[in-house]
Amino acid sequence: MIKALIIDDEPLARLLVTEYLAEYKTIEIVQECSDGFEGLKAIVQHTPNLVFLDIQMPKITGFEMLELVENPPDIIFTTAFDEFAIKAFEANAIDYLLKPFSKERFDKALQKWLNQFSENVSLESQNMQILQMDIRPEERGRVVVKTNHGIKIIPVSEIIYLEAYDDYVKIHTKEGVFLKKKTLGYYEKSLVKFDFVRVHRSFMIAISQITRIENPEKDTHVAVLKSNEKIQLSRSGYGKLKLVLGL
Repeated sequence: MIKALIIDDEPLARLLVTEYLAEYKTIEIVQECSDGFEGLKAIVQHTPNLVFLDIQMPKITGFEMLELVENPPDIIFTTAFDEFAIKAFEANAIDYLLKPFSKERFDKALQKWLNQFSENVSLESQNMQILQMDIRPEERGRVVVKTNHGIKIIPVSEIIYLEAYDDYVKIHTKEGVFLKKKTLGYYEKSLVKFDFVRVHRSFMIAISQITRIENPEKDTHVAVLKSNEKIQLSRSGYGKLKLVLGL
């Protein structure tokens, strides 16, 4: 819902704008104000998308009020004085309605703003899509690696375990092993929500791939995977794994 605010010291002028806005079902009048100070408080409280603002009012003028607003909303001026038109557009007004204005003139001004508002909303939507594209692939449930044949996308669900390898990480899958120039610490943060546990300084395992934990020697534990591979568990790694598995 679009939020609109009316600031005018004349009750009949506020009523006219209210009547003209009645047919615009997507616009809600959040408040009507009779002076600039009241209008200033209402802007802070409601953060309206659009303000219909008179210029000559008691206490402070419309221009003086705008100077007190840190991030002014869009403004359509409504006034009986035409000498302020240039100053109004210098203040980036959407339009300048000279009282008494007709419904046709009001609709023209409002439609001009609605077109701009729609474009801005569309641009914000595009920006959000761009931001979403910037999300790390791992947070989308996949890891992207380079191979001799090009680019390969590995679903996180297909990863058996990860192994530290100098400045790289070996990604072990059923299809084979792939190298990624990242650290195991990086994946410890990005893959934790996919139920991966770092069980050793050099290993991080998908919990779903563990079939059992063996204790071949005193104070030594290994995780046996579905692939029949065995991964050495550090003391702290064994402790974390027990917590995750509820042992």
